[in-house]
This record gives sequence, structure tokens and C-alpha cells, in this order.
Amino acid sequence: MSEERTGFRLWAAAEPDLCAIVTADDRRISYGDLFAEVNRISHGLRQHTGLQVGDTVAAVMTNSAGLVALYLAAMQSGLYLVTLNYHLTEPEVAYILADSGAKVVVGSERVEDIVVAAAQPGVHVFVDGTPQRARPLSDLTAGMPATSPAETPAGSLMMYTSGTTGRPKGVKRPLSGIDADAGALTYRWLFQEFGMERPAFGSWLVSAPMYHSANITPAMGALHAGGTMVLMDGWTPEGFLRRVQDQRVTGTSMVPTHFYRLLQLPAEVRAGYDVSSLRYVLHGAAPCPRDVKQRILDWFGPVVYEYYGSTEVGTTIARPHEWLAHPGTVGRPASISTLRILDELGNEVPVGQTGIVYMRQGNDRVEYHNDPDKTDGARRDGLMTVWDVGHVDADGFLYITGRAAELILVGGVNVYPAEIEAALIGHDWVADVGVVGVPDPEFGEVPQAHVVLGEAAPDPDTAVAELRRYLADRLAKPKRPASYVVRDALPRDPNGKLYKARLTRGTGTPDRTDLVGGGHGLR
Repeated sequence: MSEERTGFRLWAAAEPDLCAIVTADDRRISYGDLFAEVNRISHGLRQHTGLQVGDTVAAVMTNSAGLVALYLAAMQSGLYLVTLNYHLTEPEVAYILADSGAKVVVGSERVEDIVVAAAQPGVHVFVDGTPQRARPLSDLTAGMPATSPAETPAGSLMMYTSGTTGRPKGVKRPLSGIDADAGALTYRWLFQEFGMERPAFGSWLVSAPMYHSANITPAMGALHAGGTMVLMDGWTPEGFLRRVQDQRVTGTSMVPTHFYRLLQLPAEVRAGYDVSSLRYVLHGAAPCPRDVKQRILDWFGPVVYEYYGSTEVGTTIARPHEWLAHPGTVGRPASISTLRILDELGNEVPVGQTGIVYMRQGNDRVEYHNDPDKTDGARRDGLMTVWDVGHVDADGFLYITGRAAELILVGGVNVYPAEIEAALIGHDWVADVGVVGVPDPEFGEVPQAHVVLGEAAPDPDTAVAELRRYLADRLAKPKRPASYVVRDALPRDPNGKLYKARLTRGTGTPDRTDLVGGGHGLR
């Protein structure tokens, strides 16, 4: 990584003809052209909409050059940028726009109607493309200079939690007060910490939605490193492999759901694509079973790097050789991260003992926007938790057991769904799985497994009977699902996060609607 040049703006000035973006439809955009658009947006946000340092702009956008330009403009204008999941409903979008105080929102064409309906009066609404009801993004940039603003204060992302339980909350950090070029230098830490060399960013594939921090952060790192960002809009297993092969992709960010789906392809299909260009595959966002990750390492080679963390807390890193030596770990804390495992009373637990994971990145002090009670409830001794449960080994490597909020208390025995899910996904017939607790008159609560069967699986009754036998040798009795629901698909967002609140909760069998929709309850 070049110590002399880190930052998109510096690369654009020095090498304007360098390719910055390959769009999903294979258009190539240079650093110079992208920088000109970024500057026009920056000027437009100030002059056409009156945004000032500390104000908020929102994006409800697919993976596109427009989203990249809006992000870079916000980061050199001292603005908070909120990136929204474009699959959200109108009420969900309306809540986040209102809660964040966004004064400007930009949407993609496909979500124009939702964005227009969700925006409150007085909010400037633009659409990247040819809108039917809103103003085109070109109205924001019309007549604006392509040169850099005289002042370029660094902005910040304000990411909203997924809202899988309750309403989402914005995670907000104070603005740094430094300029955009100095702000870009923080990426040097990321590059060094994760061992990223510039060749990893030579062709960085963005295959998952950039509204998620796990995807937008490394994607923008590619531009700060002088690399090329290759976009996908819509992920399929063969589409991913084709993109890697055709664009000679060197790096990408993935989630375990991607791994599952790739491994479900027939062996001859997988072997038909050349993935030898890959140098760096970053993954996180959800637990990854050991067997799945081992198979991906066997296929891609020792290029798979895992991280654990969230928008609120610090980061752990598991480099390939570290994971192979400590299978199942999510790594050790990054150099500026603090990690402690505490019990319910706030006492640090011994090595190997399970507790609640608390972390902090440097001296960071984040807050949940408009929710001081949630902030205070998640903070202890300067550290924060997202209520994950885990332990560290004697070498300081962290292992995540599950989430405290998902704990199933089976007759007084603590059972975490993540352990059951990891065991089930290891079976060749299981394509996807989620485990929840359901009421039980004898034990109070018992696990219920919601599974998606692969093409090789037999009928549901036979498959479930085999899964019961399979788990009998792998899990203690309280951890074995008391009931199964076979589904066509599980409710996941494009980043692989499972919306467990949407899974059937009952006494062991789904209701008639769920049966019609593909559910099959077996006690």
C-alpha cells in the first residue's frame, strides 16, 4: 500500500484516467470523471438544498456509480450519510428518514414511489435516473462546478441497526473536524490491520448491497487505494463466479450465505470457473460454520479473512493461518480494539468461560441516535455490547456462541441457536436453517428448526427423520430441535441476516397459512 498516496481525491488528481468503477452493465468510469461528479454533488448539496456541516443526507440506492458519488460527496462535505436497505417498506423508510433528520434523500429508479411517499414535506427528494414523480439527480448538479470545494470537511456514515428486534436505531459518531484528505488516511490503519496490499484492490468486486457497512467500507477502501471497484446488482452463485472470472477479480467482501450457495453448485460447475485471481476474500456479518469455511478455503485457497464486529463496537480479525490454527474463531482484537467478556453483573469471566462480549474501537464513543436509554443500557465501563455471547481461548482468540437475546432456556439449560444451526448446515441436505425457541408445557421453551432443503434431499418427512438421527450424535438432547418446519426459503436480507422474528413461533407446528406457503411442521 502506497504511503505516499491514500485517498480517492489524491488518486483522482494524480491519475484521472485510471478506471475507478466498472458498473453492473460494464460501463467504465475514470477517477477524473467520478471526481467531477462528486464535486458537482458537493456543491449542489450546499447551494441547491442548503445543507450545512453536520446535516444528514439519505440514500435508498442499489449498487451504482450514483451511490458511490453521493457517498464520496458526503464524506468531503461534513455530512452524515444514512444508507437504507432498498428492500424496506414505505413505513420503514419513512421512520428512518424522520428519525435521522435527513434533509435530502436520493433513491434509485426502482424505489422511487416508496421514497417519494416516505419523505416528509420539506425533504428534498432526488432520483438517480429518469424519475416519474421526483426530481432527477441531475437537477442537484445542474450548473455546479466540477472542481473541488474550497473547504472539504470529513463526513461520516450513520448506519442504522437492522431492526430484527424492534425499530432500528442510528449509530452516530461525532464528526472528526478534520478535512476529507486527512479522513481518508484512516484507511491506512484498515489496510495495515487486515494485511491488505494494493493488488487486493486491483479489481474489487462489490457483489452485496452497499447499504451495509460491511460492504461499503471495503468498497470505498478500493478507491482510496487507487483500485477499481467492480459492481454487481443482484447476486447469484454463477453470476458471482462469472464476474470473478471475467473481471479477474482480486478481492471481494462476502457473507456466509454466499458461501453456502456457492457450495451447493455441482462440483463440475464450480470447477468450470477460474477463481485463481482472488487474493483477498473478506467475510463477516453472520456466523460461518467451520465446515463451510473450510470448504471455501480448500476451493479459494488461503485468502479468506474473517472479521467480527458491528457498527457500534470494535473489531476482531482472523487471518487465514490463524483460523486454520484455531478453527471456528472470529479472531483476536484489532490493535486499537479492546475486548472483554463479562457476566450479567459486569465482572470479567475467566478464559474459556462464556459471557457477554463487550468491545470498543480506540477511544470511540458512539451513541444510538435519539435513544440515550439504549446507549446507556449497552455501555459498561466505556465498552459497548450488541449482546453477542462468546468466550476467548488461552491465546486470546474470540469464539461467538450466539446472541443473548436469542437464548433458549430449555428446562434451565442455556441453549444458543447458533450452535444448532451450525450443526444442521453441515448436513448435505440442508441449504439454509434458522432456529428459534417455542413454548413448551414441560420445559418452558424448546428449539424449533426452520430448514430449507437442497435439491438432493428426499421428501420432508424422510429428511427430517434423518436430521434427527444426524443431530443425535452431535448435540446434547436439550439442544436438539423438538420440531422442524421445512420451508421454501428463509426471510433473509441480501447480506444474509436472518429475520428470526418472521419465523413461525408456536407450539411445534405452523399455522395453516404457513403450511400453504411451503411450511411443513413435524413434531
